[in-house]
Amino acid sequence: MYIIGITGTLGAGKGTVVEYLTGQKGFLHYSVRDFLRQEIVRQGQRVNRDTLTHTANSIRAEKGSSYIVQQLFERARSKGSDCVIESIRTPGEIDALEKNRDFYLLAVDADPGLRYNRIRSRGSETDMVSFDVFRMNEEREMHSFDPNKQNLSECIARADYVIVNNGTISDLNLETEKFLEKISYYKYKEK
Repeated sequence: MYIIGITGTLGAGKGTVVEYLTGQKGFLHYSVRDFLRQEIVRQGQRVNRDTLTHTANSIRAEKGSSYIVQQLFERARSKGSDCVIESIRTPGEIDALEKNRDFYLLAVDADPGLRYNRIRSRGSETDMVSFDVFRMNEEREMHSFDPNKQNLSECIARADYVIVNNGTISDLNLETEKFLEKISYYKYKEK
């Protein structure tokens, strides 16, 4: 069972990698964002970037920095299939998942202007912000000494493979294939 964690910056193409892995390779998808969205709706709050961040940080502070991804991993393990867990945002989440020998972390990044244009075009409830707010949100999520808060810079630094997604979707899919080759995915699948 391959467990791929996806980390990276907002609008870099993490979701497109997930679509490729689920659609072309049969991976099951487990989303931190969906987990948080369900909790926010259950609490009767509005889903936006602030409530997503606040809820994630609150859950991590109360139940541990890896609680959310551990819940998703347990769901995946019960299925016994290759899975992708999106989006790893804290070093504690990586620490918990690294205990599994078949865990690999993939990071996706891209030019900030390109990423901003991508999020604006997808138009979700969390994406309709100015470029200044986009950059401010990103800076808030990039560094933290609190293990329960997002620290994308450290997560990206710890990745087994980093894709810089400044090109086309085809380019991104090719880079995803290179990552799969690096982790010996096809060698394992041939057995």
